[in-house]
Amino acid sequence: MPARTPRRRPGRFPAARSRETPRGSRLLAVGVPTAWAAAAVAYRLTCPLAHDERLSARLVSSAVLCAIGTGIVLHVRHTLLRELRRARWAAEAAHGVLLRPPPPRVDGLAVAAVQLSADTAARIGGDLYEVVATEHGVRVVIGDVRGHGPDAAGTAATVLGCFREAAHDERDLAGVLRRLERAMARRTRARTGEAPAAPGHADPPDEDFVTVLLMEILPDGTTRALNCGHPWPRLLSGTGVEELARTDPLPPLGLFPLPPDLPAVRCAPLLPGTAVVLHTDGAEDARDADGRFFPLERVLADAARDTPLSPQGVLRTVLAALMRHTDGPPQDDVALLVLTNERPPQPAHRAGCATDLSVPRHLSGPRPPPRDITSPGHRPAP
Repeated sequence: MPARTPRRRPGRFPAARSRETPRGSRLLAVGVPTAWAAAAVAYRLTCPLAHDERLSARLVSSAVLCAIGTGIVLHVRHTLLRELRRARWAAEAAHGVLLRPPPPRVDGLAVAAVQLSADTAARIGGDLYEVVATEHGVRVVIGDVRGHGPDAAGTAATVLGCFREAAHDERDLAGVLRRLERAMARRTRARTGEAPAAPGHADPPDEDFVTVLLMEILPDGTTRALNCGHPWPRLLSGTGVEELARTDPLPPLGLFPLPPDLPAVRCAPLLPGTAVVLHTDGAEDARDADGRFFPLERVLADAARDTPLSPQGVLRTVLAALMRHTDGPPQDDVALLVLTNERPPQPAHRAGCATDLSVPRHLSGPRPPPRDITSPGHRPAP
């Protein structure tokens, strides 16, 4: 039985190109133009037409030299395009590993996300997002690293890698945020070559910082968040658009140490049929040719009128309006993450028990005696 030829996956280079060594590629890139140049010199020195002064001979010599020059230019162009395709393929592969597309559904939540890089050549930006389902609820992170391009992508990879582990290990959002702070401190020390700070002393601030928003969504729709210098998400419902919370955020990670106490902010609940839109400041700060900012609030209000709400529909509406406003790619990295609650409504008694998370029952004081609510004609059992 003949062996089956393996099919090449889309977006990958053929096996022959992948086995090509860098040394062989360099020799080929240098050897072909050298051969063309040697042919031109040999023609000029040895061919009688090259020394003939007649018009026809000069025309032939010019045509030969033009053909040799065209061959050299085409070979150089082909080599540059091949290297450009390889660089783009490597950038897309790195982007897919760094910002892997979230699944369409995460524990009853529909999810859609997109990231636009201001560095079109690198195709990698400093914006980050992730959605994971844990035993503590669905946990979400979105952030914006200072700057853009490969340097910012390295910091984004550090934050994302730490979050993907800490989201499952830590019981509360404060523990996750402190893990992110330690990861940023380690990256700063690795870049500067400094030793870790002594116990009780904070690491010196670095120019590399990141704004981060952590959010936790419980099965009943209750949401909590910790915000370090990031824009608050928007909640879309039938009544319009509102901010998920209105408290002042903490400073961005990397500028100042976190305070000792990190209470999570209780936000508006994500009820069935509603959606929450997380974004970076590149969406709000995008400007048109006249310098006007992108009206994100109005665009989200238009998207909220569509029923039922879908994350893909909200994302398409915002992206189309953003491209029309900027008339091309944005000047800053933009990340958008949309989640809609498609869970079935929970019974009232279950929702009430799950929502009351502020004060435990055994710490809320003595309970009042139960009232006798029996009917007039009914005697209680002895």
